[in-house]
Amino acid sequence: MNAKAITPILNVSDITASFAWFAKAGWAKCWDWTPPGADAPGFGAVGSGECEIFLCKDGQGGRGKSDLTHTTEPLGNDRSEKGVWMTVWVDDVDKVHECCVREGLEITHPPTNEPWGVREFHLRHPDGHVLRVSAHIAHGRQDSAFNARSTP
Repeated sequence: MNAKAITPILNVSDITASFAWFAKAGWAKCWDWTPPGADAPGFGAVGSGECEIFLCKDGQGGRGKSDLTHTTEPLGNDRSEKGVWMTVWVDDVDKVHECCVREGLEITHPPTNEPWGVREFHLRHPDGHVLRVSAHIAHGRQDSAFNARSTP
């Protein structure tokens, strides 16, 4: 196999609300599709840079938000989350974090220099999906070129 790209599909309860949520985090609506006979979109996509995430209303995977306010130990339990987890690689974790805080989005783990060589924070979608917003730390600086196999 020689994969060219991966597009995660998130099961969401409301496509329009998810487009608005992603817009607050700096993503743009790419497109949507309304099934025949439906009055609202049932599938769509958001994009940022070269990346795209598909959104599917009530299908294609699970969702569910735990009642914990943190997604890492000791204050949280990442195994209790029922949504999709994904890492989103960025150039400046702190700048993205500031934007998400300003927009009132749920942060479940603050920007932290992790022992596996990345700086990251966790951003939780209303349907329980967790985005690990990350940048590789190289020689005291953030660097988006990273070998993802070293992440737990």
